[in-house]
Amino acid sequence: MQSVLENNMLKVTINHFGAELSSIVRKESGVEYMWNADERFWKRSAPVLFPFVGSLKNKEFLYGGRVYPMGQHGFARDMEFSLVSNDGEQAWFSLSSDETTFEKYPFAFTLEIGYVLEGNSLKVIWKVVNEDDKQMHFSIGGHPAFMCPLNSEGEQTDYFIEFDTDKDLTYSKLSDNGLVYKTDNVLATNGGKMQVTEHLFDEDALVIEGGQAKKVSLCKPDGSPYLTVDFDAPLFGLWSPAKKNAPFICIEPWYGRCDAEEFNGTLEEREYGNTLEAGEEFTAEYRIVINE
Repeated sequence: MQSVLENNMLKVTINHFGAELSSIVRKESGVEYMWNADERFWKRSAPVLFPFVGSLKNKEFLYGGRVYPMGQHGFARDMEFSLVSNDGEQAWFSLSSDETTFEKYPFAFTLEIGYVLEGNSLKVIWKVVNEDDKQMHFSIGGHPAFMCPLNSEGEQTDYFIEFDTDKDLTYSKLSDNGLVYKTDNVLATNGGKMQVTEHLFDEDALVIEGGQAKKVSLCKPDGSPYLTVDFDAPLFGLWSPAKKNAPFICIEPWYGRCDAEEFNGTLEEREYGNTLEAGEEFTAEYRIVINE
């Protein structure tokens, strides 16, 4: 099933499976901004990453003396959410722990995801509630994929990525196992705007830690931004499938990260992990702005 939000500027579609954003269309032009999930390149559009972001060491985590297997990015993206409400410009979806999640992740939780249309922007809100009687540990993140080139205009290498900083960025690389292994790489932004190069994503995602930027825009060949992701997350990823020349780029706000190659600790010791006491709630959001 799908739900639709609409105002005088944008039409947005969300799949109930995974509560995944699948479409943002500018009504005046009819232009689609989201990747269409063509599985020849990538079968998703904007999965929600929960209760983990990225890959875990040996595809497992240690908690309470027990080892739990866990695939990349957790399990929420592959579960059916319940539609809580939809008033035409705001929709909320909910996922709660059950017997199938307890086998993989030993915490009782409720995950609520909200989509709110505000003029030319879409706000994405995450709410995580610890329904357990013990401390809960989790990560959460977005993985939205945006068309680049836009509307099949030009080549991807004609486009730019712009940041809200004029400083070069440092980023981490990922190993073949999807784990952080090299953290001192430099992304030269030329004063805040860098051209997309053919080999930018040849080694998988670029993981940019430490709050180095809070706004990332995709820009047309003339340098004008056509879409901006605005967030307050401590780190974010940039990604497009390696060596596939895929016509999209992901801008991914994260409250969590994959493990490092050298990590051998417990769930509680994972870097960038979030902790909730019994009954507490975590809330975070990011915004997708359609600039033109």
